[in-house]
Amino acid sequence: MTTYVAMLRGINVSGRNTLSMDDLRAVIVDAGGTDVRTYIQSGNAVFRSRSSSSAVEKALESRLHGALGTRIPVLVRTRDELGGVMGANPFVLRGEDPKLLHVTFLDASPDPSVAAAARAKAADSDEHQVIGREVYLFCPNGYGRTTLTNTFFERRFDRQATTRNWRTVTTLVEMAGGPTDP
Repeated sequence: MTTYVAMLRGINVSGRNTLSMDDLRAVIVDAGGTDVRTYIQSGNAVFRSRSSSSAVEKALESRLHGALGTRIPVLVRTRDELGGVMGANPFVLRGEDPKLLHVTFLDASPDPSVAAAARAKAADSDEHQVIGREVYLFCPNGYGRTTLTNTFFERRFDRQATTRNWRTVTTLVEMAGGPTDP
């Protein structure tokens, strides 16, 4: 069995796509997940499954569509992949304040030339770096003031995305049992 972390995009935001965490747990169990735990109301879950990452994503998206009547993107990482995200954050390695860090998770790696063009368009003091399927963000004036939003990356990279603050990322890694099997 593999431990997965699922991150849903766009639920429980401004009263749209309302989904209780009890209902999310039930959806994951219905899709074959076990040992399901959720974190905060924004659609984060840790669970185990025998299915592949892509099969888990498809099953969850299908069941969420049935439950909510709208398409909800689901991005899944294994425990080890999410642990790797923690270890690769260039802004943590540089010593930046974790409260100013975020990660945008993409459904696939962007084209390198498109990623370079997006980097050139970054404004102000905000910084980002694309590594694989993740975009690491440093927003010294706060995420609420950055132009490097989830929508910015979805449009520039033509990818599905969801963003989490650094505290959420580290908590999900802890919930998943760390980056490697004990």
